[in-house]
Amino acid sequence: MTRGGAISVRGATKVYDPDGARVIALDHCSMEIGAGEFCVVVGPSGCGKTTLLNAIAGFHELTAGEIHLNGQLLSSPSQPATPGSDRVVVFQNGALFPWMTIAENVAFGPMAQNKLEPKQAKEAALETLETMGLSLIANDYPGRISSGTRRRAEIARAMACHPQVLLLDEPFRALDALTKTVSHQFLMEVYDRERPTIFFITHDLDEAIFLASRVFVMTTRPATVKKILEVPLPRPRDFRLLASPDCQRLRAECQAAVRAEALKAFSVGERER
Repeated sequence: MTRGGAISVRGATKVYDPDGARVIALDHCSMEIGAGEFCVVVGPSGCGKTTLLNAIAGFHELTAGEIHLNGQLLSSPSQPATPGSDRVVVFQNGALFPWMTIAENVAFGPMAQNKLEPKQAKEAALETLETMGLSLIANDYPGRISSGTRRRAEIARAMACHPQVLLLDEPFRALDALTKTVSHQFLMEVYDRERPTIFFITHDLDEAIFLASRVFVMTTRPATVKKILEVPLPRPRDFRLLASPDCQRLRAECQAAVRAEALKAFSVGERER
């Protein structure tokens, strides 16, 4: 059941160092993401995708424009950005505490964000791990499990907070192809069961098409939305769907839009930001 999480980005603009280098990361970027939608964002490296994610998360101030969650103002030049337990981020490089067991890691979020007592948080963590098929690693430390399992544990930790919005910044980028496929299936099962709003950044177009309800293709920096690609593939999805003609057609359409922007970025020497 959808728990809310409708995101409205209205003319979002972000300028870094406005009095010096004046790097424009976002330029009047607008998008509407429905509650419970799986939104995937693709675009050239350094185009501003992560800047937008951080603005939604409440980590960055906007120079202009507004971001709303469920109709309530989250961020604008006159409204300081503030993180909240209604939005949880899974970072690209991982953020599990190595000195904590997986159960302790998963319990940390509910204690820190939802103010649960340690006993309640531990019970909630074990329940989350059980629901997600990760109970066997509850007492392991992050260094003793595989990279793919660590990624799944991080998603479990995020979902233990029961967020309305799950923000994922290339969470599977470093995984090998087989592990990535398993991780995709895990995330899809979480999504089909919990239905949070998901804002997912990737450079992998197969990943984008397989996971998304809609794919937002961003322009090269300064980023705005170039194209919105509807992905009407049925759910639940199976990895074999990637070989279907519909999936291949959608991928080709997405690739054409992204490639045009990547060529623009390459021609001016854009770098990761």
